[in-house]
Amino acid sequence: MTAPSGMETLEGGVLPVIIMDLLTPNLADITPEGLSLTGDITGDEIGLTREDTNLSGALAVGLDLTKVEQTICVTGVIEGTAVRECVRCLKDFEEPMAFSLRVVFEPEPNAKPKAGALAAKRVDARRKQAEPVQLETDETGDEIYHYQGDRLDLAPMLREQVILSAPMHPLCKEDCAGLCAHCGKDLNEEPCQCPVEPERSPFHVLRGLKTELN
Repeated sequence: MTAPSGMETLEGGVLPVIIMDLLTPNLADITPEGLSLTGDITGDEIGLTREDTNLSGALAVGLDLTKVEQTICVTGVIEGTAVRECVRCLKDFEEPMAFSLRVVFEPEPNAKPKAGALAAKRVDARRKQAEPVQLETDETGDEIYHYQGDRLDLAPMLREQVILSAPMHPLCKEDCAGLCAHCGKDLNEEPCQCPVEPERSPFHVLRGLKTELN
């Protein structure tokens, strides 16, 4: 007998296999012990374009979610390979990419509260007036995102974190010689035949002005 889709046949019966959605986890699945998510995602799945970051292959994602009331803290590591353009020689090169993230998801401010939540909200407001909330110093710098409903949408957050992880001035190698300013030859391959311009003193402009005045 063939087990239905999403089930695995084991000795003695059928055991359901829970397939966790990496990009849209259900808030109800975040237990007091937290929720761990791991898997591979593509750039298309999180809305990345080649102009944002050009990826070579999929991204390996490992995330840990913890929940305190309606606040969700997401920490994890993203690994993959990016194809970047060197700012000196303008050639594409592959660069390993690995970075950690720590962000916080809060309910959308304009989201309508569920039935019965208004009274609890008023009670919470009174408690906040009587007992000021003290934030831990290591949590005040967390980037804040928002969610609506019963699920998180992690794709926009992951897309933004991948873009922010890109270097401002990518180099294929630290000692990249770049291109010749005159003939455009790649100086990493071999020197060009362009004459070397003599270095000018930073005061040569002032000397020229002095000569004109005289």
